[in-house]
Amino acid sequence: MKSITINGSKRESVGKKATKALRNAGMVPCVLYGENNPVHFTAKELDFSKLVYTPNAHTVVLKLDGKTTVNAILQDIQFHPVSDRILHVDFYELKDDKEISMNIPVELTGAAPGVLISGGRLLLNKRKLRVKALPSNLPDIIVVDISELEIGNKLYTSSIKSEKFSFVHPDNTVICQVRTSRAAIIEEEVEVATEDGETSSEETTEAAE
Repeated sequence: MKSITINGSKRESVGKKATKALRNAGMVPCVLYGENNPVHFTAKELDFSKLVYTPNAHTVVLKLDGKTTVNAILQDIQFHPVSDRILHVDFYELKDDKEISMNIPVELTGAAPGVLISGGRLLLNKRKLRVKALPSNLPDIIVVDISELEIGNKLYTSSIKSEKFSFVHPDNTVICQVRTSRAAIIEEEVEVATEDGETSSEETTEAAE
């Protein structure tokens, strides 16, 4: 998995006044959690753009005070309810021999016959799937092949197997499915209504005779 580097500076003061001053200066208060005591630090808000405002999944390389380097993942992030600015970020330290859970984006491949030939509609139920794996085995994307999906077919997490990771979802979790298009349903309803109308007209003529 690709990594993004974020430079940070450790901080001693974690009070509200100090935190407000940091945010006014374009900095984001952060905490790194792991096996040791939490580490409080700050980083530039602009440095989070490629990590937060993207559909892709990344691990993070934290460089603290230009000395300490820590591999981590984004665990939690808080935004301002009005301005949507980043208020606080939590990271979790990675260990090579310890599995972690992470949301990975889904990428569809192939063309579903139920859509291409039968005119159905493809629904993507899960844009991201949560997987559990060792840090070195975390995938960049989950590739889902839809080339055999007909109308009415669903593709479940149980159909995707990997020796490197497992899903933190029930086996019957639907990733995507092909359903009859709304236009086809309306057309079918119109046809039925027309047939009923024709029958009614014939019955009316017979009754008149």
